[in-house]
Amino acid sequence: MFTIEHEFDATVITLVDEGAAPLQEDLTISAFSECVTLEQFDPRTDRTEKITLSMAQIQDLAAALDLPEGVYRLRREVTE
Repeated sequence: MFTIEHEFDATVITLVDEGAAPLQEDLTISAFSECVTLEQFDPRTDRTEKITLSMAQIQDLAAALDLPEGVYRLRREVTE
C-alpha cells in the first residue's frame, strides 16, 4: 500500500510494507525540485535514517531498473 500527498515544496510518497513477516518500517519518499529524500525508521537504533539523492542519481536509478548487469554512464543533455 502507498499514499501520495502534495505538499507546498514536495510530493511525499509513503510506502507501507504489507508483505509477509518480518515487515519493514514505512518508507517515506519526498521529491523536491532539486533532490529526493528517502526516510525510514530503524527500530534497532531508534533513529530515522535519511538518504538524499540528486536528480542525476534518480535518473540513473530509473535507467538501471531496466538494464542488465554492467557499468553505464548516461548521456545528459545540457539545459540552460
